[in-house]
Amino acid sequence: MRKTELLIPASNLEVLKTAVIFGADAVYIGGEAFGLRAKAKNFSLQDMREGIAFAHERGVKVYVTANILAHNYDLEGARKYFGELKEIKPDALIISDPGMFTLAKEVCPEIDIHISTQANNTNYLTYDFWYKMGATRVVSARELSLAEIKQIREHIPEDMEIESFIHGAMCISYSGRCLLSNYFTGRDANHGACTHPCRWKYAVVEESRPGEYLPVYENERGTYIFNSKDLCMIEHIPEILDAGIDSLKIEGRMKTALYVATVARTYRKALDDFMESEEKYRNNMEWYKAEIGKCTYRQFTTGFYFGKPDENTQIYDSNTYINEYIYLGIVGEINEKGLIRIEQRNKFSVGDVIEIMKPNGDNVETKVLAMFNEEGESMESCPHPKQVVYLQLDKQPQVYDILRVANAKEEV
Repeated sequence: MRKTELLIPASNLEVLKTAVIFGADAVYIGGEAFGLRAKAKNFSLQDMREGIAFAHERGVKVYVTANILAHNYDLEGARKYFGELKEIKPDALIISDPGMFTLAKEVCPEIDIHISTQANNTNYLTYDFWYKMGATRVVSARELSLAEIKQIREHIPEDMEIESFIHGAMCISYSGRCLLSNYFTGRDANHGACTHPCRWKYAVVEESRPGEYLPVYENERGTYIFNSKDLCMIEHIPEILDAGIDSLKIEGRMKTALYVATVARTYRKALDDFMESEEKYRNNMEWYKAEIGKCTYRQFTTGFYFGKPDENTQIYDSNTYINEYIYLGIVGEINEKGLIRIEQRNKFSVGDVIEIMKPNGDNVETKVLAMFNEEGESMESCPHPKQVVYLQLDKQPQVYDILRVANAKEEV
């Protein structure tokens, strides 16, 4: 069996550290330009340097996205950017555009290049082409089945790596090449500025009756005709590994630390359990499914992996996420008084029963006994986003543990 990598997204330095602690073998991130998630917080060069050092100290790799479809005016900036990346030494660059590939090979030939899913990698000759050009890995198009990926593996060099998405949001356009955002808002999805119009609500208008909207609805709320379910392959680890996939990729470079920790921890345990024995993996399936459902999602599908998706892959009656748990914060430090420092992400109060989410898979219920602001003044609750607070809990967490609480609502 090939060595398998669990590849986790990170939107910022805090989330990168969470991904590393909660089980990633590698993390992929974006800089402040040339990636396809321009609305994500992304990494300054200084944060990137710190994040790469943090990951490398723990044996985890870091890949940097530079996967826009470049125009002429992008090229000189990209050349300078690759020069800066050369100095901070990520483990690989993720690229889709042949011009950007040429620049990267010229400026920083010592850094591996992975070919993005955006390059429409659907057959083994495409993989062979990129291999001969010097790429070490190709990310499979989302439109491939596991049978097709297995056939690709049989026709490419042994040391050529295959990376495939196994979890996260699905795009309704072919390998992410979408013009809806550009058409409606002038924000180019292929330059990282997608406004996600596939999630919007649409109606039909008859040509001779302008302004008269005819809903094509599943219920009273209307229909979301482009809105795909999220990919989830937690029940199909054996099939994924049998196909010869080297890197199991989670989507979500705009997600919270809670999402990243939940998905990373669950797939880490599933992979480790399967490597120990398939029986253990099968016996723990209900735990995986319960845990993966505790992060935000839009119902689940297996995408194209077992054949072309049908009408059941779309969600017609809603564009909302299911959100069973609320993210409260990450344990940043524990001071000499035993108080826990967090940067609050959602309001909670003294007396609340919350949960400590630990990297090893444990979920520890605990009660908030006291809360203090940075001046040491007692507080009953923390209503202000990103407020630094110090907590006394009846059970002591460790640095990098996640604090969360069950959501009273089924949907938000």
